[in-house]
Amino acid sequence: MIRVIRASLVALLAIGSLMILTHPADAGRCFLYSDEIGIVCDGRVDPDPGQFEEPDNIDGGILEYASYAYMDDNINIYPEPSLSAPPLYNVGNGFLYITIQGVIEANGHKWYVINPGEYALAEGIRPIETPEFTGVEVTVQPKRPFGWVVQEVQPSNLPNGEPNPEFTKLERFSFFQVFDAVKGEDDWIWYQIGGDRWIKQTHVSLVDVHEPPEEVGPDEFWVEIDLYEQTFAAYEGERMVYASLVSSGLNRWPTYEGLFQVWDRFLQTKMSGAEGKIDYYFVEDVPYTMYFDRQNEIALHGAYWHDRYGYKHSHGCVNMPPRDAEWIYYWSDDAPNDLWVWVHTSEPDSYFQRFVTDGDLGGDGAS
Repeated sequence: MIRVIRASLVALLAIGSLMILTHPADAGRCFLYSDEIGIVCDGRVDPDPGQFEEPDNIDGGILEYASYAYMDDNINIYPEPSLSAPPLYNVGNGFLYITIQGVIEANGHKWYVINPGEYALAEGIRPIETPEFTGVEVTVQPKRPFGWVVQEVQPSNLPNGEPNPEFTKLERFSFFQVFDAVKGEDDWIWYQIGGDRWIKQTHVSLVDVHEPPEEVGPDEFWVEIDLYEQTFAAYEGERMVYASLVSSGLNRWPTYEGLFQVWDRFLQTKMSGAEGKIDYYFVEDVPYTMYFDRQNEIALHGAYWHDRYGYKHSHGCVNMPPRDAEWIYYWSDDAPNDLWVWVHTSEPDSYFQRFVTDGDLGGDGAS
């Protein structure tokens, strides 16, 4: 059974704010905003009020009532709740998930209704909890990179330093902002997240503002999928409006890079593949599915069967936390265009262009 340990976003932001407020205001902390504008110095270190907000649930959305379950290998599906009835089919071996439509007691057994006219013995069905993690609505254009801890970490006082036991451990899915970045040992990047707290890039996934691809119009809706960071960001023109974690395709089943547009969408749909192979999968009622790569049949969609967001984990599709997929599905339905999807692999060193110390663009520090 999937179990997601998640503090509320409010609590996580409170932790982040505590760390931010302990960072001394530094008039010399500057950002290379763009080549045209140049260096912008900002002594404020606290986020704008309401910059990041937890998304509201969609009233009447399918996630309010959906009940998902894992199905054991080789169980029989019956046309009625009776073992004396000939089975309709056997599910075989694989990665098998279904939606529970109902539950009944009949003929001395507990049965789950998995589809109209399809019944399975309850002992072969294991209900799961839908992952609760969600990203953030972005109400003010971010001035610095931000992201989530994807592997529990205890911050250090300095880059390459040992974890400081006096610092609170940051659990998976903790939210933070980046205030400085330096290269440490073995060229891993260390990020300052407030105060004297530093964490190594191997523990986090980041989001940063990007310009729209040339093909995207000034007011068109588009989504950026960053395969390196395993994050996504949604935009209206140049303005970021939402961001979160994703799970793209594993190396064996890659998510292909390029600029695409959503060409078909479903509130929920069945997905299956690799029949007869060791990685066979059959997943019913995949929520909020938006197909964008027609050639490879790859989609954005909610993934209720895992919570590995921030790591590659799929057969090629872009797995999203269910609530995030729901938000993107309804938001993009009002777009003036078919939703653009830009899939690329970022270069982590690019974040150094965001940080400048005392106007110095060079050096081994923030560059």
